[in-house]
Amino acid sequence: MTDDSRAILAVAGSDPSGGAGIQADLKTFASLGVYGGAAISCLTVQNSLGVYRVQPLTPELVAEQVKVVLADLPVSHIKTGMTGTAEVAEAIGKCLADFTGIVVCDPVLKASDGHDLLTADGMDALSRYVIANANALTPNFGEFKTLTGLNTENENDIAAAAAEMFAAYPRLEAIVVKGGHRREEHLLVTDFLFLRNNQRIETVKAERDRVRTKNSHGTGCTFASALAAYHLKSGNWQHAFQLAGDYVTELLRLSADKRMGRGTGPLWHHLFKPRS
Repeated sequence: MTDDSRAILAVAGSDPSGGAGIQADLKTFASLGVYGGAAISCLTVQNSLGVYRVQPLTPELVAEQVKVVLADLPVSHIKTGMTGTAEVAEAIGKCLADFTGIVVCDPVLKASDGHDLLTADGMDALSRYVIANANALTPNFGEFKTLTGLNTENENDIAAAAAEMFAAYPRLEAIVVKGGHRREEHLLVTDFLFLRNNQRIETVKAERDRVRTKNSHGTGCTFASALAAYHLKSGNWQHAFQLAGDYVTELLRLSADKRMGRGTGPLWHHLFKPRS
């Protein structure tokens, strides 16, 4: 199938301020020329100043949204974000178990303001039902530490923790550990891509200049959605990893001098112009 005959379905929380979650996912897909569907897992009350309330939908309603879209649209990729509760994570996971396409999981654990976005019992369900059915995982460094128990910033230890995740989740093909929250005083941001390559793990690093800006709301959602979109276009994780990182960096640069809201501002996806 051609790019324009395939779609990505985002399954994530809704951000009424438009900066993160489903809204960021759809903006990313549109700016990269990919059709996107959206199944909402949780409603949130939030703006650029923080998250004030989270209301998960019923697991049945979340699953119904996913099932009717998959029954109708030519979905080749699913991107998951916030699940909110163990029950919602399980419902999403059961939908993923029968899906034959590519699943990109962004394990949303906390909001940028520190607000918990997953209940305590939801962590186990996220691992058992969603991550276990994912082809790619895109945690930031803090989320990666939580998921693996890692307590250092040493690159060899990060690689070893990734190897343990590959051993635990046979379906995983790629793990991206985003470096924006690691060594934040450094001028360079280092992202890691770990690839399962037969019996060994391949490591790819990408270093970019750190963009100092208050407008970083939704970067995690945007990166995961861009990774899914670029993988749809190329079928190659390393290529998608490089382009998704370039895309987010460009959005940070384009958004740096803009003002939207009184807190941590959003990325301005509509300013992105794909290179021919």
